[in-house]
Amino acid sequence: MTNLSERIQLTLESSAFGVCTRLGEKLGVATSSVRLFFIYASFITFGSPVILYLVLAFIMNTRKYLRKRSPVWDY
Repeated sequence: MTNLSERIQLTLESSAFGVCTRLGEKLGVATSSVRLFFIYASFITFGSPVILYLVLAFIMNTRKYLRKRSPVWDY
């Protein structure tokens, strides 16, 4: 049972985009506090922070790909 729960936790953490970790680092707050905020806010406001989370994940993912591009004159 513990092995299954650890595998589920590892899978969820690896596929969660790292939004809470990034916000925690930027704000100087523990990552667990940011995650708890998103969980509690989702229950209180009926899921609207989930939309914010997905938008932030999309922006972070897009910025990652835009930074990999090298200038034209480097070729």
